[in-house]
Amino acid sequence: MAEDDALSVDEFVEYCQVQAGLLSGRVETMSDDLDDLLDELDAEMAEIRSQLDGRPDEVADTVGPPSATGPDESVDLDDLEAREADLEQKQALVEAKQARMLAFQELAADYTELAAELESDVSDGADALERVVRFEVERDAPAYFPDRQTVAEAAAASDEDA
Repeated sequence: MAEDDALSVDEFVEYCQVQAGLLSGRVETMSDDLDDLLDELDAEMAEIRSQLDGRPDEVADTVGPPSATGPDESVDLDDLEAREADLEQKQALVEAKQARMLAFQELAADYTELAAELESDVSDGADALERVVRFEVERDAPAYFPDRQTVAEAAAASDEDA
């Protein structure tokens, strides 16, 4: 690499700060999506409660068969079970989204810490490059950025070309 092509530590600091910002933006978007899903869950739970509250109290009746006691106003168990399965699926989705958000938040914080470390402890661009690549490989950072190339991916591609 020619001297004028060398990257500076400041460029890697800025890169880490940009990556942290992108991750934080993704967390904000995921949070909005999660809020929508939670609102949907709340609405569905309220609807189920209102349906259950609107039914007369069910008391076991041993006097005669159900067909002889009038119209059956009991809760449709098949419908209730289907709704319960749907709610469980949505709750699992909420938990998965929360875990994903936490992973993105942690990586954003780690990028911010790395930027600070590079700024204070590193004076050589090559050392900064090495630390960023090692950081991204250890944390599988490329998986968090499917739409852009990370330094680790660029370094790997550069090694393959050489």
